[in-house]
Amino acid sequence: MNFNQQIERINTASQKWDNLLEVFQSTEVLPLWVADMDFAVPPAVKEALSQRVEHGVFGYSTFTPTYYEAIIQWMQTRHQWTVEKEWIQFVPGVVPALNFIVQTFTEPGDQIVIQTPVYPPFYKVVLNHKRKLVKNPLVRDEDGTYRMDYEDLERKFAEGKVRMMILCSPHNPVGRVWTKAELTRLAELCEKWKVMLVSDEIHADMIFEQGAHTPFTTLSDYAQQHSIVCTSPSKTFNMAGFQTANMIIPNPELKSRILKTLQLYSLQEITPLGLVATKAAYTEGGPWLDALLDHVRDNMSYVREFCKLHLPEIQVNEPEGTYLLWVDFRQLEMPDDELFQFLVKEARLGLNAGVSFGKEGQGFMRMNMACTRQTLEEAMSRLQTAVVQWRASRS
Repeated sequence: MNFNQQIERINTASQKWDNLLEVFQSTEVLPLWVADMDFAVPPAVKEALSQRVEHGVFGYSTFTPTYYEAIIQWMQTRHQWTVEKEWIQFVPGVVPALNFIVQTFTEPGDQIVIQTPVYPPFYKVVLNHKRKLVKNPLVRDEDGTYRMDYEDLERKFAEGKVRMMILCSPHNPVGRVWTKAELTRLAELCEKWKVMLVSDEIHADMIFEQGAHTPFTTLSDYAQQHSIVCTSPSKTFNMAGFQTANMIIPNPELKSRILKTLQLYSLQEITPLGLVATKAAYTEGGPWLDALLDHVRDNMSYVREFCKLHLPEIQVNEPEGTYLLWVDFRQLEMPDDELFQFLVKEARLGLNAGVSFGKEGQGFMRMNMACTRQTLEEAMSRLQTAVVQWRASRS
């Protein structure tokens, strides 16, 4: 498993590599933005797909017992989470799942809480359906660690108008893997104020301490009966293009209601290749993932050490999960638009603007570490050159 092998992605209809002109108004940037990896899927997935393609017939697929068994075994092995087959509901992506959940369990005007800064679609799934967005901003300590503001959250719950909360666990972009104690306190508040919780756990496998992630439904009886966990192999195995995800819903009434919504839009079927890829990834992808996590962690360490030595103006904290770095550029004292243009034009880097995750992301950028070391070394060299020129312009 060589994660330093350069794979050409230009002219492959890659959103990350082929949309540079549209997103950055330049084709010269090195893309370290959208959350997909520059790596091939696990060999077992490629082999399973090759065999299925060789078969040559791609009619409608059905969910075989082995599909469910693969998911159940993966959750048990990686997260010590006992999932029953009846809890699993396929959906074509976690973001679509969030939209369907909001439509099914809330009404226009209902309040939904999100914890900012957070993955931009969280805003859209609330506002696009004419629900009222309520922010519970994360608190950033002096050492750069983010934590939940329970006092603010309870004040908002206590108003009695919050119907749902959407949690990002592990958190994108700040990289927190919430502890069991943190999540337990959150579950207690949800129970106290009768709030349904939806947990986006798409990054749950991308954690650097195995067993550190706690699936939300495991926290209490209330959590099990009043929450939905959204999962997917897409981030874990770089399979976003297959549009495969699952909602884990222990409460049969909640599952029945969401199924009706999916049936309304005829969205409960999986593609033949998505089915095969998911089974192979969850059944045989463990060793590949372990090696990937080592590579990503080494890349993150490289960037942190590089900044300490050469770019002390740029602060990089060590994330507990995801393959994304939340990078603090505030010491450059640039407005967000200027910072974005500085990185594009001077450093020739394509990163996600922190402000796109909410106003709490002002002065930050999100940087994708799921790339080769060669790519990362080139990126840091470009950044160093740009910052040295910036320093000279201020002297």
